[in-house]
This record gives sequence, structure tokens and C-alpha cells, in this order.
Amino acid sequence: MASLGGRYFCTAGRGLEPFLAREVRARLGAAEVDCVSGKVFFSTEAEPGELRKLKAGERLFLLLKKRPPLAVSRDKGKMLHEIKSLVIEEPKYWLDVISIWRNFHGCEGKKDDVSQENRLPLKRKSEETNTATKRQKTEQVRETVSEECQVEAGERCVVPERKSSRDCQTESKTSLEDPSKSSGEEPVKNEQLSFSFRVSCRCSGAIAKVLPSQETGRAIGIALMKQCGWRADLREPDLEIFVHLNDIHSVVGIPLFRLPLANREYIKTAGLRSTIAWAMASLAEISAGAFVLDPMCGLGTILLEAAKEWPEACYWGADISDSQLEGADVNIRTAGLMDKIELLKASVKALPLPSESFDAVILDIPFGKKFKITKDIQLLPDILQETERVLRVGGTIVLLLSQDLHKRMDGITKCAENDSPNAVSDGASETTTAKALNVDGNSSSSVNGVQESLLSSRQMPFGSLVPDGVYGVSLGRTDAFIHKYRKISSSAGNW
Repeated sequence: MASLGGRYFCTAGRGLEPFLAREVRARLGAAEVDCVSGKVFFSTEAEPGELRKLKAGERLFLLLKKRPPLAVSRDKGKMLHEIKSLVIEEPKYWLDVISIWRNFHGCEGKKDDVSQENRLPLKRKSEETNTATKRQKTEQVRETVSEECQVEAGERCVVPERKSSRDCQTESKTSLEDPSKSSGEEPVKNEQLSFSFRVSCRCSGAIAKVLPSQETGRAIGIALMKQCGWRADLREPDLEIFVHLNDIHSVVGIPLFRLPLANREYIKTAGLRSTIAWAMASLAEISAGAFVLDPMCGLGTILLEAAKEWPEACYWGADISDSQLEGADVNIRTAGLMDKIELLKASVKALPLPSESFDAVILDIPFGKKFKITKDIQLLPDILQETERVLRVGGTIVLLLSQDLHKRMDGITKCAENDSPNAVSDGASETTTAKALNVDGNSSSSVNGVQESLLSSRQMPFGSLVPDGVYGVSLGRTDAFIHKYRKISSSAGNW
């Protein structure tokens, strides 16, 4: 299939936009890359198979329209008219869109491989679809969570109500029975009339105070059915149309894949969010032949993401929990990475591994309601000291920390006086990220000599580790911080 050049946007979890921007440049050769909160816009000539490989994004869309934010007024009718004019076009416009979408998938109609993923027919017996239904519900929940992670507060996704859809379906079905009645300015084809769709609308900011998402989405859906003669289908549409309206822009797009990019087919049991795991691994500067360790590997998500992306390295995972190691082993076998990843049972405080034997250490220190945060805070110095011991000079440590552990780390690292525990979370996150991961995709160590001097001046009490970037990210209902450190000399306490 010939390459389909186009303009796209991909949603991203809060804080992951710079990682995604760097990835689309490196992986897709993208141009016109533009980052906003929760989204990255870009242009590329990449094939669909390459677009599927994006790891830092949530959902990928073909961009149809991007406009400035709509002017908010008290006249709801006027605002709805402006919104509908953003989406409604002559039938030929949407026929062209459908053609591009189908060419993208190299298919005709509903038979494409993407549309067939996780189908849930309306009239199957519950006994026959028990397993499939559970899987579908799981994917729907994961998709909802992934969407909510990356958008501004107050945004939510809706579709036209079924009642309104049925009312307008009557018109579509009537036209379909006698397509010859279409004449003059509306030369609509049978294919177009039988095409099904749904609208997902998300409103936030000032516009949401006047027009809620549900009302806006319903109005757009009804207008599209009247204009194009399409059939509404809320469960199995041929095409899904996304409309995002906020204080930054007005965007219309269609998702290219039915499932989010963040849903990895090679992970049987999910642990840490895959996009976060990939972002952490991307900071570790993994090269061919490198030895990489996750000393608190859990279900192995970080190791899986790293081994899939950088297969020429050797990976080790350790955990004190038998059940976690069993889950990690299942995931590794499912992913076909048995020859890439080794597991061992060990405590992160006393790893049975030689000093300075690993090029990178990546770990997610567990936190949340089911983990004892106080204990983790007390153990943080011990964890750092042991991971520093097994790390080679020039190697990197990448940590995922809760807000409490992040504040504790600020105390441990004894930053400069102008740094405070709230420095990143209070607005410096974007600045720090921009320095550590600039728009050209370079790591912080190669930005400039000033940055190198800054890192050296902020040396940790452990002596050999220097900070190399802090990244505030969202885990959905909670925030976290990715810390990166570089080892510049041999540890004093090496075995």
C-alpha cells in the first residue's frame, strides 16, 4: 500500500507530551510537531504499521480540522451553530474522508482488521460471549482511564443519545430504500447512506460552562445524519468522529485504531501503565549489549517495554514477592522474551549481584493505598545506595516516585537553596522537562555545558550520583515523578 501522508494528533498522559514529541520525530520522521496539554500534533508520511509502533501515546487520530477556540457567548443557539459548522460539510467531503480512512487500512467497508478488534455484536447470547464480554469491558475501562489520564480537568467523552439517533435513522433508512430520490445538489451514494458512525465529544474550559459535552455531541450527531444520511450506531460504528473543544483549540479527528496504542498485545497482566514504563526506559539510554536491571520489577512491565524497544540489551528483574515474579514470568513468556529477560528473587536492599555490573537501573517504587508509603520513605536511602552500588560509572538510574517520595528525594539530594519540594509540581515541571528533553530529542546531558555544570553542582550525598532531570507525569488519579540520575564515579562503599 502506498504511504498515506497526512496530519495527525495523538493523545498523551499529562507530562508525557515531550516524550511523545521526541518519539514521533525519531520513529516517524515527523514534521510540524506541536505539543499542547494532552496532545501532540504532527505530520508524517509513515505507513500505518509504523504509526502503530508509537509507545508514548494513548490514541492516534487523523486530524480533520484544527481551529482556534470558539468564542463563548450566552447565546447557546449561536454557539451550537458555530460548532456544527465546524463539523458539517458537503457529503462529498465526508466521502473523501471515508475514502482516506479506508485506504489507510487497505480495506473496504467494515471488514478491516482494526474494526474487527473486540467486536461485540448486539444479539449474541450471554452464555456464548461471557469471556468476550468480560474482555470487551476490560478494554473499555482501560480505554476510558487512558483518556481521562491525559485531558484537562472536567473533560469527558460522550456520544449522541440513542433516542435522537433512532429518530434520524428513519430518514436514513427511507433514503436507502430508494436512493434514486437523491438528486440535484445531493448526489449521495448507497455506500454513504449505509455508513454508520458515532460522535464522541469532549468539552472543557469556558465552553463547557455553557454547552455540556452530551448536548454538543448530540447536536453534531443529528446534524451529520441529516446532512449525510448516515446511520447512527453507538456500539459498532464504521467510523467514530472525535470533537475536542476547549480553551486552547477546536479539533475534529477520527481515531485510526479501535483500541488505544497503550493497550499492548504482548502484556497479559498489566502492572505499571505501559506508556510510563516506556518513557522511563527511554531515559535510561539503553544501547546494544547493555545490562539493564529492574530491582523491584513486579509484573515486569518496565522490562517488557524496554526489551521490546531495545532487544539487543540484556535484562534482569528482581522482586521479593513470589506472586509478582510468577506474574512477570507469565508476561515474559506471553511476549516471547524468555531469552532476553532473567528473573531472580531478591530484596532491593541486598541484591546478590556484583558491584558496578549494570549499565542502567530502572525501578518503580510501589506506592498507593495497597502499599505502605511510610515504610518506602524510610527505605528510600537504602534503595538508592544499593542501586548505586550495582551501577557502572557513566550509567543511569531512573526512578518513578510518588509525590511523598519525590519530596523525600529533594531532602536526600540536598538541592540548591532555590529548589524546594514543590519546585516541579508548582509549575517548573515543563521547564525542567524542556531542559532535560529538548524539542530536538536530545537528552539533558548533551544540551549544553551550562546544564552539565548544573548537574555536577547538585551532587548527591552518595557521592557518585548527580541529578539528570525530573519529569512530572500523571498516573490517572494521582501524580508521580520520574527522576533520572547519572553515576560519575565509583561508589565508596562498593563490595
